[in-house]
Amino acid sequence: MSRRHGMMSDQLKEEIARELGFYDTVQEEGWGGIKSRDAGNMVKQAVQMAEQSMSENKK
Repeated sequence: MSRRHGMMSDQLKEEIARELGFYDTVQEEGWGGIKSRDAGNMVKQAVQMAEQSMSENKK
């Protein structure tokens, strides 16, 4: 089974990881080193950012 490409850019993932406070883990261990809770919080943050961007574009 092939691996799908991620929807978020590396830059966005790094920005969110910094905001959520686990970017040091990413630097030391890679993306596989983060907790599943942190990954879920990243997705939640990305969705919130997208929703905010969409609401700003409607105005």
